[in-house]
Amino acid sequence: MSAGPLDISKFEKKMIIRPIEERDIDKIIELSKVCFPNMLGWKRKQLESHLALFPEGQFCAEYDGEIIGSCSSLIINFDEYDDQHTWDEITDEGYITNHDPDGYNLYGIEVMVDPAYRRMKIGRRLYEARKDLARKLNLKSIIIGGRIPNYSKHADEMTPREYVEEVIRHNVFDPVLTFQVMNGFSLKRVNRDYLKDDKASMKYATLMEWNNVDYQATTKRHFKTSFPVRICVIQYMMKKIDSFEEFAKQCEYYADVGASYQADFVVFPEIFTTQLLSFIDEKSPSRAIRRLAEYTEDYIQVFTDFAVKYNVNIIGGSHFVEEEGDIYNISYLFRRDGTIEKQYKLHITPNERKFWGIRGGDKVNVFDTDCGKIAIQICYDIQFPELGRIATEKGANIIFCPFCTDEKQGYLRVRYCAQARAIENQVYTVISGTVGNLTQVENMDIQYAQSGIFTPSDYPFPRDGIVGECNPNIETVVVGDVDTELLRRSRKSGSVTQWKDRRKDLFKIQSDC
Repeated sequence: MSAGPLDISKFEKKMIIRPIEERDIDKIIELSKVCFPNMLGWKRKQLESHLALFPEGQFCAEYDGEIIGSCSSLIINFDEYDDQHTWDEITDEGYITNHDPDGYNLYGIEVMVDPAYRRMKIGRRLYEARKDLARKLNLKSIIIGGRIPNYSKHADEMTPREYVEEVIRHNVFDPVLTFQVMNGFSLKRVNRDYLKDDKASMKYATLMEWNNVDYQATTKRHFKTSFPVRICVIQYMMKKIDSFEEFAKQCEYYADVGASYQADFVVFPEIFTTQLLSFIDEKSPSRAIRRLAEYTEDYIQVFTDFAVKYNVNIIGGSHFVEEEGDIYNISYLFRRDGTIEKQYKLHITPNERKFWGIRGGDKVNVFDTDCGKIAIQICYDIQFPELGRIATEKGANIIFCPFCTDEKQGYLRVRYCAQARAIENQVYTVISGTVGNLTQVENMDIQYAQSGIFTPSDYPFPRDGIVGECNPNIETVVVGDVDTELLRRSRKSGSVTQWKDRRKDLFKIQSDC
């Protein structure tokens, strides 16, 4: 009796190189412990940052459903970094928040292969994936800081330079450097104190480069001289209205004003939608807020339409929204392409909690826009410096702060803190507040504001750190330009460099949001 066709599928073990996904993070963390048992492995927050900032630069090797190798990278302009940089400096301590999509060079920061699967050319496959990425993105080169783990065995008889030369001549074997040379990388220099916990390499590393012979210089890839962003801030008058249509008409007027000045962002104040309470017949503040929340879909619809119609990104102030029985204070970003994002207010004031029962959110978001990354921090949130630090670490160049304060002391808390966030993080901050009064609305009686656009304090920026500000307590707008390229230069070589000079050996923010 003849046998049937042989089922060859039971012999298959598929090897693929693919982009890393969030579901792979735990496995890659465990892999780092296996590959580097005497060194610090990856942290979840670092790998999440990689996927958020540059997902296409992170690869893994999967064999028969198991993760057996991985590599991570970012894009930089290498000319902007010191030749004798460290791993922490070139990767922002492994979080790659310095990733520059407009850079020239792919910088490889890690390659790992499970020791049980070595000699299967896993490393070569990962390197080829990097090379393909460099060709696809038209990058000039790939640069890596390579360990020399066998140097500790020869340190008594050779200097690091002599050891590297012997490895390149194939007189000495080094598992990392020999592999890199065989894969077409050439030596640029030897760096000391590169990786502080790399005892096997005695903290030395080789700086290696692979040049992309297919690279084509294009005009768009020259260094930017400026990246201007125009902002129109609305100092909104709270006054009695008779319908949602009247409210929408006022808001559309300001969207049109922003568009007429060719603004990239139009910014409305915190809870300016409480103006709708002037025609809602409800005296109890807590019940009135739930009535107000019934207009959420109408509010979102009209502001989405305004953003697209007037071709402007709108920071939609904030609005009270009911979700699963709770009320949140939420600021929406309405992009001019019709997409929407939202940021919950995280810190709730005693007044909001007492009168309205507002719940706080739990995440600091940073949003991509056609003018770079931005964050939104609603009123009280700007008074907590940790949030500004987290947003900047996630790449934000502008922090928008819609606010609503009833008197000058409250306003000055928002203003002073916004200016402090601009200085300490070397970012721009924008505050937009309400003025006027709603005499018939409980807990929204009076308003005080002087809206403005603030900068870091250094020579490239206005002397007093103010791009522009409104006159206090009148309905008006202020329009101003900020240049995000100046932020990059200031962080690199300003009179002071607060962002770069943070003492991370003494303090750091560990965020779960």
